[in-house]
Amino acid sequence: MKNIWIVDDDEEMLRAMDLMLKMLDFNTRFFMHARPTAEALLAGEKPDVILLDINMPEVSGLDVLEFIRRNEKWDKVSIVMLSTEAADITVDRALSLGADGYVTKPVMIDELKNELDSAMEKRL
Repeated sequence: MKNIWIVDDDEEMLRAMDLMLKMLDFNTRFFMHARPTAEALLAGEKPDVILLDINMPEVSGLDVLEFIRRNEKWDKVSIVMLSTEAADITVDRALSLGADGYVTKPVMIDELKNELDSAMEKRL
């Protein structure tokens, strides 16, 4: 079973994602802010996938993405961005910073599964 971290400041979204991801056979862990996510990585924890919201208080998901991709010890961690923003410029920026996928809210389980499968294949 793959381990996935969900980083989103919306509790309702976290609950919905937890339900979908358990249906897709993932072990889940939640973070409501960027700082505890970075602290867990720096402490040596390493998920298979991070589902990362872009619009969060204090530190954006794009900043977290850049932080993770600057350190090669996390090269094998797949990152799928999660956002209400569907503008090409935002998607392109996330992908250029090293995101392996992008899912737009509201999330459909089939789309989520496809993005996660594709993202994990990229980091094998």
